[in-house]
Amino acid sequence: MIANLRGLEIAYDDTGGALPPVLLIHGFPLDRTLWREQTRRLADIARLIAPDLRGLGESLLPSEGAVTLDDYASDLGALLDALGIERAVVGGLSMGGYIAFAFYRRYRSRVRALILANTRAGADSPEGKKGRDDNIALARTQGAAALADKMLPKLLIPKTAALRAQVADEVKAMMARQSVAGIVAALAAMRDRPDATPWLAEIAVPTLIIAGADDTLIPLAEAEALRDAIRGARLVTIPRAAHLSNVEQPDAFNFAVREFLRSLA
Repeated sequence: MIANLRGLEIAYDDTGGALPPVLLIHGFPLDRTLWREQTRRLADIARLIAPDLRGLGESLLPSEGAVTLDDYASDLGALLDALGIERAVVGGLSMGGYIAFAFYRRYRSRVRALILANTRAGADSPEGKKGRDDNIALARTQGAAALADKMLPKLLIPKTAALRAQVADEVKAMMARQSVAGIVAALAAMRDRPDATPWLAEIAVPTLIIAGADDTLIPLAEAEALRDAIRGARLVTIPRAAHLSNVEQPDAFNFAVREFLRSLA
């Protein structure tokens, strides 16, 4: 489906129909199909809205100006408006988690609960910022496929890449089909994002934190720091999973989300 939001076209999937509504925000450089195993398997207990962020997947990227995390959050707020959803559980993986923090800062009264998967609160370090710039240069000079080749080994554990070729191929294809403009915009937005750590103590909604036990991009210690800083937060660690815990171990991921949603009733 396509929503026209103030002239911006945002593609999204809307599955299920039970309460509560759950907004799923994908990571980088991916699209809404990242959530396929969630929208398919959790539709019996929730209404799942999975959009493509602007410039990624099938959503358009306006030509003027840079994109910030607040821009992505504003798009998502407008999408919920268009769907008649006043309040939702907001979930994000990796970059999607960064956007979930921005969404909470802007629209906290609209957030029923948070699901933060494979993400962190801190801003990029100087080394991290350089890595974003290097990836911007790679995407501009060699294209999305080259960035996909570079990133894939960091997203999945070696066993998944070796023994579950279909999963690895699907993740690689998802990255390779993204537009260079959308990739560059997202990298710059992540590079320039503020440190969300000072706001963690203000989060006053139920929060589920999910971490991949073998995630090297955002190690378990980052998830533990989130758990310790957000009042009442619970942490679930997914064994045999790296950065894309929802893709590598969908059963364990979905069980954690299902139990969390049940706890909100």
